[in-house]
Amino acid sequence: MRASCFFISTLKEAPSDAEIVSHKLMIRAGMIRRLGSGIYNYMPMGLRVIRKVENIVREEMNRAGAIELLMPLVQPAELWEETGRWEKMGPELLRVKDRHGRDYAIQPTSEEVVTDIARSEIKSYRQLPVNFYHIQTKFRDERRPRFGLMRGREFTMKDAYSFDRDAEGLQRSYQAMVDAYTRIFNRFGLKFRAVAADNGAIGGSGSQEFHVIADTGEDALVYCPQSDYAANIEAAEALAPSAPRAAASQSLTKTPTPGKARCEDVAQLLGLPLTQTVKSIVLSVEKDEGVREIWLLLLRGDHELNEVKAGKLPGIGPFRFASDSEIVDHFGCKPGYLGPVGTAKPVKIVADHTVALMSDFVCGANEEDFHYTGANWGRDLPEPVVADIRNVVAGDLSPDGKGRLEIQRGIEVGHVFQLGTRYSADMKATYLDEQGKPQLMQMGCYGIGVTRILGAAIEQNFDAKGIIWPGSIAPFEVVLCPMGLDRSEVVRETTEALYASLLEAGVDVILDDRGERPGAMFADWELIGVPHRVVIGERGLKEGMLEYQGRTDEAATQVPVAEMSSFLKARLS
Repeated sequence: MRASCFFISTLKEAPSDAEIVSHKLMIRAGMIRRLGSGIYNYMPMGLRVIRKVENIVREEMNRAGAIELLMPLVQPAELWEETGRWEKMGPELLRVKDRHGRDYAIQPTSEEVVTDIARSEIKSYRQLPVNFYHIQTKFRDERRPRFGLMRGREFTMKDAYSFDRDAEGLQRSYQAMVDAYTRIFNRFGLKFRAVAADNGAIGGSGSQEFHVIADTGEDALVYCPQSDYAANIEAAEALAPSAPRAAASQSLTKTPTPGKARCEDVAQLLGLPLTQTVKSIVLSVEKDEGVREIWLLLLRGDHELNEVKAGKLPGIGPFRFASDSEIVDHFGCKPGYLGPVGTAKPVKIVADHTVALMSDFVCGANEEDFHYTGANWGRDLPEPVVADIRNVVAGDLSPDGKGRLEIQRGIEVGHVFQLGTRYSADMKATYLDEQGKPQLMQMGCYGIGVTRILGAAIEQNFDAKGIIWPGSIAPFEVVLCPMGLDRSEVVRETTEALYASLLEAGVDVILDDRGERPGAMFADWELIGVPHRVVIGERGLKEGMLEYQGRTDEAATQVPVAEMSSFLKARLS
């Protein structure tokens, strides 16, 4: 590729609405341009990266035995109604009507459509297992799209769907995809971690997320350095303390705490450790026929609520945080001074494992400017319902018992699910087994955010000059930067010879023949992030040398002209 025949549109400054590094650098490097909220044009430079990501994904999916097809972007509402997701998906599902008034969804995912294919095409156990995949545009109407491609509304995803005879077959298909994803992310050249995860709106049983490790990641990843345990913080189990509850040693006392509504402030006022305090979180839970039930969740003062775990409590339904009026109605005072002792109306109390083993703790007295000290279970209030409802913290014991947990940040770029019969049951996707009896197909689904890989890769690999692409997904592997191409015959001849040699060897090379000044030329390619640069100039050629510099090299290396082609091939291999 010659730069004069390509489209390069770099910018010195990013627009003011670009918030994170990847968003800024992709715009400055001319890889994307904003069209609307959460919607981007993929410019030629960015599209080259996307195609390389897709090629790696496609090669490894094919290697794993998956079969490519293509499902439509627009899907009939009737399929989504069969699974109940037409309403359940809420406003993230973009709904449209055709000229006849029929409802359609702009697909965020394709479980319904692929299950419809399976129930129509698969009749016998002899046709199973099978795994279909496609690489297709998706649309999710994010409430607040931000961070460029990291949380856009339109994006490209590879989604695959396996169909098996039984649970054992599903496990084999699932593991094949986990292995394929591991190969994919290794080929991307990214540092990543696979972690146990919550299934969320997709449904089903077990799942794992694949995260690119980056300090700017939105997700907290929990792992044990002494073992293979790893989980998204939403799914990480917080073990109950092993020590028994200590006996009560204080009397229950209503203590003035004027203006101290936070556990941190109460602990400081009373000269107690934060770990001796209990925080109250009030949920309003939806029950039948519009009736709402108030739940009080209790956490140690230094811990945070895990909303995913709370959503799985036995008997709980759809919930939101209670309003001030609901709180005053049930507790008799405003938030900040709430506790389990002496509520104005009955509430359902759930204590985290840690709280259930506390004694002589501090909690709100349900009266403004007052807290109780010396509160104890069994004596001052009934024994609570106990559950794991908190986020783990660094230093907690690993659930596998092999060490203590640490936490790092990650960007989710892939997710694999064991769906079981979640969709096949709703859509009656069955096959005939060896005895001729109908059986539900066991399903798995497997997604990779193709366009999100770009943002994640940049968040992991950048410096003050710009992007540092791993070689496998860089827009170009090598850039040739001739000095005075239009003025020097020897520079032109050497450049053309090297360019031809690299093209013949299959190297993805771009020749910058735009006639830019050296400083501007170098700045462009450092911003764009091409991994390898060769400078051809008359001064070096007089000594028979060319100048090579890797994107992360501090200094250039002099390489003889005759050896540069083999030198680059060795670097690329």
